[in-house]
Amino acid sequence: MKTAKICYYTLLLMRMSTNRFKINEVTLVYDASKIRNVAIIAHIDHGKTTLIDSIFRATQTDRENERMEERVMDGLSLERERGITIKAKHCSVEWNGYRINIVDTPGHADFSGEVERVLSMVDSVLLLVDANEGPMPQTRYVLMRALRLGLRPIVVVNKVDRPNAAPDSALDKTFDLFLELGATDEQCEFPVLYGSGLSGWMVKESSDIEGGLAKGMQELFEAIVEFVPPPKVDSGGALLMQVSTLSWSDYLGRIACGRVLRGTLERNAPLMVTHTKWTDHDQQSFEVVSQKKAVCAHLFITEGLERKEVDEVGAGDIVWFSGPDEITLGDTIADASAADSVLPPLDVEEPTVSMFFLVNTGPFAGEDGTAVTLRQVKSRLERETRVDPALRMEDIGRPDGVKVSGRGELHLGILIEEMRREGMEFCVSRPEVITRQDENGALLEPMEELIIDVPEEYQGVVIQKIASRRGELLQMENGGTGTLRLSFKIPTRGLIGYRGEFLTDTRGLGILASRFVGYDAWAGDVVSRSRGSMVCMDTGVATSYSLENLQERGRLFLEPGDRVYCGMVVGESAKPKDLPCNPAKRKQQTNHRSATKDATIVLDVPRKITVESSLEWIEDDELVEITPKSVRIRKSILDPTMRKRAETRATAA
Repeated sequence: MKTAKICYYTLLLMRMSTNRFKINEVTLVYDASKIRNVAIIAHIDHGKTTLIDSIFRATQTDRENERMEERVMDGLSLERERGITIKAKHCSVEWNGYRINIVDTPGHADFSGEVERVLSMVDSVLLLVDANEGPMPQTRYVLMRALRLGLRPIVVVNKVDRPNAAPDSALDKTFDLFLELGATDEQCEFPVLYGSGLSGWMVKESSDIEGGLAKGMQELFEAIVEFVPPPKVDSGGALLMQVSTLSWSDYLGRIACGRVLRGTLERNAPLMVTHTKWTDHDQQSFEVVSQKKAVCAHLFITEGLERKEVDEVGAGDIVWFSGPDEITLGDTIADASAADSVLPPLDVEEPTVSMFFLVNTGPFAGEDGTAVTLRQVKSRLERETRVDPALRMEDIGRPDGVKVSGRGELHLGILIEEMRREGMEFCVSRPEVITRQDENGALLEPMEELIIDVPEEYQGVVIQKIASRRGELLQMENGGTGTLRLSFKIPTRGLIGYRGEFLTDTRGLGILASRFVGYDAWAGDVVSRSRGSMVCMDTGVATSYSLENLQERGRLFLEPGDRVYCGMVVGESAKPKDLPCNPAKRKQQTNHRSATKDATIVLDVPRKITVESSLEWIEDDELVEITPKSVRIRKSILDPTMRKRAETRATAA
């Protein structure tokens, strides 16, 4: 097939009759000067995905007769259910002859690994700041990463049409944040936009906010074209790019994504895949681990939300391709004749929380889903580590499981939920923080910056609970709206199990956000739970007769008709110690019957057990049993006699 470069304006005329990038047997290559690569970064719930919805509407990416869904970039079922972005995603729009590649990034700190690796593909970022909340913990982190890469952000003060919005104050705090993070003079001279991503308008001057709705997204596109530099590329050199994202297709296998830094990538072209690793991160030295030859079998670019197959992609554009069997994040892709061109590995921070993924050995194993073997667990986790740079799997020699490390409880909880929906059955242990030692042998643990927005009447209980978890109050701000902003420094393990308790203490009105800030000296013991477990002593079916008596001694996790087994945790005891019980106990049969006796039984609503709530609640000697239909809590050792012996040995040790 003949290949030629065609002016982008000609492309616009040709696309009136076709939506494909092949026209009259000609493959189209974009001019790098007409490309803008930008990522949208912000704290969670500051409006990144909603802004992209408005961008699509403004550029009429969808057909006019097609109804566009809300949060169209959140394609995963878990993202739509939870209202958060989990995976970074790519899209593109066309405006006035320019191709704008946009990367939507997660806002939660547990998924910051997604942000770190995609920033290498863009030339600038849109930093979204809520006009009411101002900069939050994740705002600081993502901005720090962008500034370190030398990017010049465009600040977007979002949600200025909300009640209590203070755009000027939010902008002042954002400028202070730039100074704190050591931004250069050029980076501090950032352009500013005000607007509402939900309503679909942006303006450059705060004085135009009142009439912003009539201006639409025009000024946002003008700012992107003016302030985002075109990619600095060498179109005439040999091919060079780096893998920043990985995907999987049942038909094509592994699909890699990255920005072409030099040359041109063609379909069926021979490639050299180079895998590297750091030898001294501080000195920025690395070594080549392996080099393998491959072929680019399929080649795609993103048009709107869809991938369009092409024959050739020029320097500066973001491309997807398949072909190499073994490819990982950070690999260098070069022309087969330029094997000496090698890029350093991607810089991704290490995980801070770990847990064990274990084979399900419970008596109900295999009844709700597929009871997997250790080999199957390893295979599934290895596949995940190849596409998630913040995830680690370590085989420590246990015959029943492996150790998995991630950025936080939510990061690992999402992985567990994905495996569960695939039909797998397995068990997981309580999350534990990953500790280090300094040069003197002192124990260090991960620390978090915690920011809490809470109504004034709940400040006392929040400060008390945080203090009991080794948290230190750093700052308190009163915005004059009846809500306080509290800033703490707290060990990561102090937050394990606290989020659910926090929502209960604040009646659901509090907002909690945290981010990892580094390692510090071990803060001392943290009491995570003051109550014991109600542990089942028999296998059977829970009865109303037994549960009526047990609910007076604690909070139950089950209801009549639920199956139970020996060693299963069925509730939270009202006392500190574990309480053996038999929820399957039946009423003794007698010759006397009363027609209304059982009708008087009144049971409290049981506590609903989810993956996240159970991970927060369990103790070190307990596991969470995950199946496609149920989430159960159990003791690590089911047999009560063996469990007692293990406790005795642990106490003696």
